[in-house]
Amino acid sequence: MKIQRSWVLVLAMAAVLVALVHADAADARKHKIVYQLSDAGVDKAKFVLGNIRNHISGVGGSQNIEGLELVVFGPALKSFVQGSMDPTLMQMLDALQMQGMRFGACGNTMKNFSITAEQLPPKSLILSQGGVVRIMELQEQGYIYLRP
Repeated sequence: MKIQRSWVLVLAMAAVLVALVHADAADARKHKIVYQLSDAGVDKAKFVLGNIRNHISGVGGSQNIEGLELVVFGPALKSFVQGSMDPTLMQMLDALQMQGMRFGACGNTMKNFSITAEQLPPKSLILSQGGVVRIMELQEQGYIYLRP
């Protein structure tokens, strides 16, 4: 009789452990995030890219992110013009793009400041519809909006 009770206890504990593992797997979801950067200045741009880097780390890495996009418009876009771009900012951007972050540049801002696609970092996504429209579209797709 003691042997049967021991087995029942072991089986009950195993069932609880299996349920906990399944609950953790069900909670594991991939995140979709859009960051806005419109404030001027290299320091602000570095701050936002640092936030994004910390965000990726905080959710356990890029494997836990379904979509991540930085939408840049207004005076902030001037910080990303190649040739005058801060080297540290470029390194930060490159590292984040390697982790899957998309860099979106507002087409309206590009026109207003006479910035061409060739002047922007490689792999830039030109947002002909505008940065604010892109943010709206991503929010409609379930992205979480952040503006640090």
